[in-house]
Amino acid sequence: MNSGQPRPDSEAVLEYFPGDYHVVRQGTFVTCAVTGAQIRLSDLRYWSAELQEAYASAAIASQRYADWQAGKAAPSDNEGGEDGGEEK
Repeated sequence: MNSGQPRPDSEAVLEYFPGDYHVVRQGTFVTCAVTGAQIRLSDLRYWSAELQEAYASAAIASQRYADWQAGKAAPSDNEGGEDGGEEK
């Protein structure tokens, strides 16, 4: 097996930026932060650079951002996050 190719059905790790993302670990999909659905990298269109999350659709991304802005939803527990979050 070519070590440069991701294993079939392996989850990628991405770092999200406004309008782009960087592949940290090769894979074929990421997981929607809201629904848990697998999103093939070739189909990935919606993410949040602020929350470092991927979304399966524009509607899901918009609702997640609105909830976050309103304080209804905390960012997902991403490893290596800058803030680390507060325990409640």
